[in-house]
Amino acid sequence: MASTLHVLTQIPSHPLKPSPTSRQNPSPPAKPSHLKPIKKHLTRLADSSRCDEDRSVLDITTELDAPVELRAYSSLLRSCIRSRDLHHGRLIHRRLLLSGLPFDSVISNSLITLYSKCGDWDSALSVFNQMGEERDVVSWTAMISAATENNMQGRALSIFLEMLDLGLIPNEFTISSVLHACSNPDFSKVGILLVGSAIKTGFCKRNASVAGALIDMFAKNGDLASARRVFDELLERNEVVWTLMITRYAQHGFCLDAVKLFEELVFDDFVPDQYSLSSVISACSELESVLLGKQLHSLAIRIGFVSDVCVGCSLVNMYAKCAEGGTMVDSRKVFDRMPQHNVMSWTAIISGYVQGDRNDEHALSLFLKMLEGKIKPNHFTYSSILKACANLSNAELGKQVYAHVIKSGLAFVNFVGNSLVTMFANSGRMEDACKAFEVLYEKNLVSYNALVDGYVKNSNSEGAFEIFQQIESMNLGANAFTFASLLSSAASIGVMSKGQKLHGQLLKMGFESDICINNALISMYSRCGNTEEACSVFDEMRYRNVISWTSMITGFAKHGDGHCALQLFHEMLSTGLRPNEVTYVAVLSACSHVGLVREGLKIFHSMQRDHGLVPRMEHYACMVDLLGRSGCVEEAFKFITSMPLKADVLVWKTLLGACRLHQNVRLGEIATMNIVELDPSDPAAYILLSNLYAVAGRWQDVAKMRSRLKEMKLSKEAGMSWIEVEKRIHKFHVADTSHPQAQEIFKKLDELVDEIKIIGYVPDIDCVLHDVEEDLKEQYLLQHSEKIAVAFGLLSTKSPRPIRVFKNLRVCGDCHTAIKFISMKTSREIILRDSNRFHRFRNGECSCGDYW
Repeated sequence: MASTLHVLTQIPSHPLKPSPTSRQNPSPPAKPSHLKPIKKHLTRLADSSRCDEDRSVLDITTELDAPVELRAYSSLLRSCIRSRDLHHGRLIHRRLLLSGLPFDSVISNSLITLYSKCGDWDSALSVFNQMGEERDVVSWTAMISAATENNMQGRALSIFLEMLDLGLIPNEFTISSVLHACSNPDFSKVGILLVGSAIKTGFCKRNASVAGALIDMFAKNGDLASARRVFDELLERNEVVWTLMITRYAQHGFCLDAVKLFEELVFDDFVPDQYSLSSVISACSELESVLLGKQLHSLAIRIGFVSDVCVGCSLVNMYAKCAEGGTMVDSRKVFDRMPQHNVMSWTAIISGYVQGDRNDEHALSLFLKMLEGKIKPNHFTYSSILKACANLSNAELGKQVYAHVIKSGLAFVNFVGNSLVTMFANSGRMEDACKAFEVLYEKNLVSYNALVDGYVKNSNSEGAFEIFQQIESMNLGANAFTFASLLSSAASIGVMSKGQKLHGQLLKMGFESDICINNALISMYSRCGNTEEACSVFDEMRYRNVISWTSMITGFAKHGDGHCALQLFHEMLSTGLRPNEVTYVAVLSACSHVGLVREGLKIFHSMQRDHGLVPRMEHYACMVDLLGRSGCVEEAFKFITSMPLKADVLVWKTLLGACRLHQNVRLGEIATMNIVELDPSDPAAYILLSNLYAVAGRWQDVAKMRSRLKEMKLSKEAGMSWIEVEKRIHKFHVADTSHPQAQEIFKKLDELVDEIKIIGYVPDIDCVLHDVEEDLKEQYLLQHSEKIAVAFGLLSTKSPRPIRVFKNLRVCGDCHTAIKFISMKTSREIILRDSNRFHRFRNGECSCGDYW
């Protein structure tokens, strides 16, 4: 305490301080009666915060050589405090010094408040030091408030303790100022002690200022329940307290509570201000409730806050996040009608285009328009634009944006650096991503997560898990995002052992109730072929969002269980949860995999009719797949020609796949022509048409297609299968003899083929797309990578453990038939995941029902 007092007394006096002699001047002469109207006018203007006019009146009185009362100076200082006008406040302070009037505590306290509110701590301290024994509770409170407002919370608490040592009794404003200092988590324990004082004095129930400080302190320390108890026990609430509680609810993710409290505010006949309105609109964004958002928009218009920049930004953000079909039309209307823009409004509309509408080109054009004006982008703006560059896989443009970042002096901000890492990773430039990561000024968990996610998106599972080991070794504390990325990595390569290990770590760290983690677990188990465990995670979830339901529906769809997928979809609708575009892709895929044409058409038409979702290209591709796979190839072609959008490569590839399956050469050629027109460098079109010609026996056309591929220097992706045994991945290519156990594997494979031929297996040589002799065709079939992987699985694992094989391409018809017979002969369950779906083989049958 003594050291604090020493520091306070050692601060040099401010040059504007009154001299000791000035306080002893004789009383001013009597005031001339003709100046009384001027004095009244001066006071009246000061009370109305018209500081410039105040000064002009003060100049008149000075020119007349007439004295001015302290009360008038006090009014002038109050005016400067309200307007935060430090310049005029200093001039008035100087006039006071020159006037020779003795300072009373009211004037000194006003000066302290003026300097503290304007951020001039040294001047406030100087005035305080000069007061000596004239310091009262107001003076000490002003200094506590000044220290708090200047982010010197420790100093504020020291001054408060010094005040108590002098025997002064704090009032409600003192308690309020000290509680604000305790909003800093470092001083939360002191704040808890002060709660008792606030309760004993009755301030927390009777005084809105103290209650507001308590609410703020509890909220900033994460205790919203205690904050709400203070709010509920307050006898008379004002608009400030209502706004504070609503804002803190929204900021901490308690969006439904924020909305309910806002309703109470309106029902209690309070008029919302722009801050409460902005907060509750932001809460609507998180709740994805566009209907309530529109009602709040209407309210903002009625009470005159629609032009407020904070309300406008919240509306732009709300429409971007919640609008039907992800359209930015309403969001843009709000933005264009705003009378003025700040960096927040520009960032909100740019982020909306990047995140909601995924119209990254539009976001970039707006960014360029912003650069032409006076408002400069901040780190959030740059982060959004770098994300747009990442979505476009345009690393060169991202580098140009980053040059702007460097010029603006924001290169050191991790938020921007992390976005740069993500941008390079999304563009497939992991080397540049790693360089950007290394030069980060200060790496945090978000930085590491960006790199983990980059490795995952670039199918480098080993790199992702190496970074995870670094996170663990540095005790950074992996968060939900880290685990979600790693679970996605494990799922992408089908390594369930790593996924199970991560699951165990998650349970130990207390993430079992995290909805994002549970969604990632459902996806991981489903993609690794274990729908039972995925269902278990889903069933144990207390809260489910649209992603939870969609992940489970997708799992059933990929495993060919279309009926369960449909049942789950209707169950989701019955809960009142609104499906999104991805949900419809999942359920339409489920219908496609099992040939539910009528149900699929019905669901497709319900998208826009029932939920206002405009079908995207993915949905049209699903419908083409549904019709084409079921044999309705002509109908699929008619469907494409009747689409309101121009079909993209995905849609034509889907039709070409159906033509290959049902040997429709004519439509296959039309589909190929459209694919080549849209993307001449895509080898898939030539390969699929070549395969279609091969099935039809048109070998000359096959040769032409293959010659065309060579001329264009395009190559077919090599088929590869892999299997995990004893936590190690074993990869196999066609006719692969590189494995250490290759001799045993092929011996086992020969034995298997001989055994299954006895029970009915006949090699399907039509699956060999080469013009060679039939005995060679059979030999080619034997060398397919999925057969080699299955043979290795039988050698390396024991019953009843399922054999899980993964393939990067679609399984061929002969392998599908062979594995059915192998499952019958060996009484082993074999789960094969190809590029399109899962096939679960049991006792000679496949879960796909031979419809794939």
